[in-house]
Amino acid sequence: MVHMFLNGGAMRGGPLHDKLCGAPLVAETRSAPEYRFYSVGDRFPAMDPTDDHGHAVVGEVYDVSLDVLHDSLLPAEPEELELGVIRLADGQPCLAMVLRRNLRGHPSLTDISDLGSWNNYQEITS
Repeated sequence: MVHMFLNGGAMRGGPLHDKLCGAPLVAETRSAPEYRFYSVGDRFPAMDPTDDHGHAVVGEVYDVSLDVLHDSLLPAEPEELELGVIRLADGQPCLAMVLRRNLRGHPSLTDISDLGSWNNYQEITS
């Protein structure tokens, strides 16, 4: 089992939540304030580590088996994201999906770091 930080569609109530196959919620939390947070074409969020003006991102941590991660959750993730390790607000490392480095500065990215939450962004844009 591994801890996985989720900040988009796989969170409770999201369209990908079923991909967790019943994995238990460990915590509602935030990342450390070390990330830029983007909307990718208004389709999904993406975190990107930064050393400059980082923000915390709202999310949920789940205890996910490697089988569920490999067979269900990762195949549902967009190709613009890759598996990485982030730091949570309490300083602990955690798996998460992050923006692929080659997409930094891509025109499809809208910086939503000041909101820090995919749900807040969706409420504003809907």
